[in-house]
Amino acid sequence: MTTTETPNGLYHRNVKSHQTEEISSHVEGHNNLHEEELRQWEKHAQKVKLEVLEQVQDQLSHILDKALNESVQPFTQSQPKTNGKTTKKPDSRSQRMDDGKVFMDRPSLLDELFEISHIRTIYHMFIAVLLIFCLSTLAVDYIDEGSTQIEQSIPLSISSAALGSSVMIWLLFTVAGLLVLEFDMLFFAFGKLQTVALACMGLVLSAVQYCALGHFPIHVVVHHQLPPASRFIVILEQIRFLMKSYSFIRETAPVVMKNPTKEGESPRFPTFSSYLYFLFCPTLIYRESYPRNNHIRWKYVGVTLGMILGCLFYGYFILVRLCIPVFRPATNQPFSKRTMVLAVFHSILPGIMLLLLCFFAFLHCWLNLFGELLRFADRMFYKDWWNSTSFANYYRTWNVVVHDWLYYYGYRDFLLLSKRKCRTAAMLSVFIVSAVVHEYALTMGFGFFYPVMFCLFAVFGVVFNFTMNDKRQSPVFNVIMWACLFLGQGVQVCLYCQEWYAQIHCPRTGNSFLELVTPRSWSCSYQR
Repeated sequence: MTTTETPNGLYHRNVKSHQTEEISSHVEGHNNLHEEELRQWEKHAQKVKLEVLEQVQDQLSHILDKALNESVQPFTQSQPKTNGKTTKKPDSRSQRMDDGKVFMDRPSLLDELFEISHIRTIYHMFIAVLLIFCLSTLAVDYIDEGSTQIEQSIPLSISSAALGSSVMIWLLFTVAGLLVLEFDMLFFAFGKLQTVALACMGLVLSAVQYCALGHFPIHVVVHHQLPPASRFIVILEQIRFLMKSYSFIRETAPVVMKNPTKEGESPRFPTFSSYLYFLFCPTLIYRESYPRNNHIRWKYVGVTLGMILGCLFYGYFILVRLCIPVFRPATNQPFSKRTMVLAVFHSILPGIMLLLLCFFAFLHCWLNLFGELLRFADRMFYKDWWNSTSFANYYRTWNVVVHDWLYYYGYRDFLLLSKRKCRTAAMLSVFIVSAVVHEYALTMGFGFFYPVMFCLFAVFGVVFNFTMNDKRQSPVFNVIMWACLFLGQGVQVCLYCQEWYAQIHCPRTGNSFLELVTPRSWSCSYQR
């Protein structure tokens, strides 16, 4: 009995252990398979995460702007009926034209993007390049000259005397801008009271305004031969004050004229404080009030001011290291196709860097600095123009401040006068006005007439606007847009730098019209 039970017990134990091993191996294989599936799922989830982050970063600003604009529109979702028929709801473009510019509390796009570590790394890369520029310039100066020197022939040099003249002219602009308010009030009062004295006073103030904002800056720039930096300060401030003055009259005149005052009441005019605030706030569209922040972030002001100074030094080193060695040669360089092509390709890198610096220094830093100091809450001075796949979208998003002024007072008013029948003509008129103003600023700033900007803007810009329109959504067109920007900036930097040194080494011998409008770089051959 005992001998028979022992083998049976051993057999059961062996079978049980064998089954246990099979179960454990099966469980282990199942766990390994589960771990492999889990790893694959983690890889897939990480891939999906990266794709979602890229799409969100590209489209978040556009979606938020669209949602905010829709939230402030009137809640009139029902479609009105006319003669028992439902009328067609007006599209967003028509509604925007009728409602006008809407200001709201929103930060600048780069301030939001800099919260992302990946985007901020790009900013750090530009700072590192600035440091390399500083070190290389100091090293080259020390090796070649034995000491560090400041380049004296930089086109954007500025003297203390010129800076003082610019400040005085700016103060005159401010006084002239304040006279616009008085002229506007007297003009409206003349319409209400019909007095000859007020009409004469309005004409006098109008003449003073024209001399202060129109003729006087040009006379000062030409007569005193200010350096280019001071010239640009004066001319750009002249353009800004003229645009603000027009916006103030354009926004207040219809309101006052459409709301007649009652007997015994004086006409209701805009307050002096609102107009004074408008003269300095970073917008060109006048409103009685704007959304305001609760306090000033002084740390943000200090950092922004430091970035502006850094951009000035950045531009200086770009000119010293990448432009002056190319366009101030040691041998005779007559104008030819060969030298032209080589100079254009040498100018592409400094051209695109100067474009990005101008955008960052002015549209982001400078406007945000004034916006913070004045607690101006609407910081949408630009949009994500770098993601544009069409030049039409690029023109709308590059400089929102100027685009809004051109849209509401140029394009929209032209359509209203033509009863919305001449959209192409309205768009062309805006392009021509913008090209003329840009060329005027460059001509007065550099001191010579060379309509490179006008040709690129009014000719190629118009062609690209109609050919690369909003229907182009492929990323390929974003590459094409950037390639065109690279080439366009290279052409501008090349031609303006060549003309600058040609004007120095081959000055004009007369003042005839043909000599004034003919570029000196076409025929100048000089020895340094």
